[in-house]
Amino acid sequence: MLALPDVTWLDICLAGAGVYLLKQVFTKKNPAPYPPGPPGWPLIGNILDMPHIKPRLAFAEWGNKYGDISHIEVLGQHIIVLNSIKTAMKMLDKKSSLYSDRPVFPMAKLAGWKDVLPLLPYGDHFRWHRKNFHRVIGSRTAMKVHHPLEEIETHRFLKCVHVTPGELMEHVRHTAGAIILRISHGYEVKENHDPFIELADRALDQFSRLTIPGAWMVDIIPSLAKVPEWCPGAGFKRFARECNGTVEEMISAPYQFVKDQMAAGIAPKSLASSLLEGRTLSAEEDHMSKWSTATVYAGGADTVGPSLH
Repeated sequence: MLALPDVTWLDICLAGAGVYLLKQVFTKKNPAPYPPGPPGWPLIGNILDMPHIKPRLAFAEWGNKYGDISHIEVLGQHIIVLNSIKTAMKMLDKKSSLYSDRPVFPMAKLAGWKDVLPLLPYGDHFRWHRKNFHRVIGSRTAMKVHHPLEEIETHRFLKCVHVTPGELMEHVRHTAGAIILRISHGYEVKENHDPFIELADRALDQFSRLTIPGAWMVDIIPSLAKVPEWCPGAGFKRFARECNGTVEEMISAPYQFVKDQMAAGIAPKSLASSLLEGRTLSAEEDHMSKWSTATVYAGGADTVGPSLH
């Protein structure tokens, strides 16, 4: 009987590198050239150029050097950086049917994020979510409805800044989350240590780690997703399981809060209540509604704060 050799994590990595090299040799190259960008290295591409701290500064520098559209490659994954609002609007708004598709992150999928709008491929679910967002924030008329609550939260923000000016960014982050949670779920946040704000912060911190290009071998070799959690080197599977718990709590807890408020007849108007009111949803529709509201709640809190900063 033949004895099978022990397979180490190094063997798997070397095999993966070999598969990648063969793919590079035999895969037909894209006939259209990519936009300009910093030169990369064989095999690893621009992984050494990829910024992990304040990436906006590096992206802005590339914009000054290479123009409004620049390109890098990290371990076979091509990344396009847009460095002007005009270019971003032209590509992502006016030509959305061409550029609305999303990158594939097997690690994020393992961690429970496959249904969040930024990672959804262009299709029926993507259009359904976008339609929901347009109802609450997609026009001047829709935004006018939210002006009173924005004014209330702005007054609270100014009061907090007056009392503790040294905690300005904490107040900005808290206010952004407060406004978004009112819009998405009709939820009024607590002044300090609100559980839903802290939950979103934890989930978004994990999401940012999950989607760093080149950070996870499973993004380079998707078949590693089938590796058992107990296998040496499969720590990424344990981290994905931890993230799954956080994601499930983030999308379900505020959504259930709205359902409970509606059952009690005291739910204020919100995206979640408008999706649930007077309707009997199928399991799939309920799942999609939950993700629509969670995307507004998480995505809004993640972008408004940095924008104000």
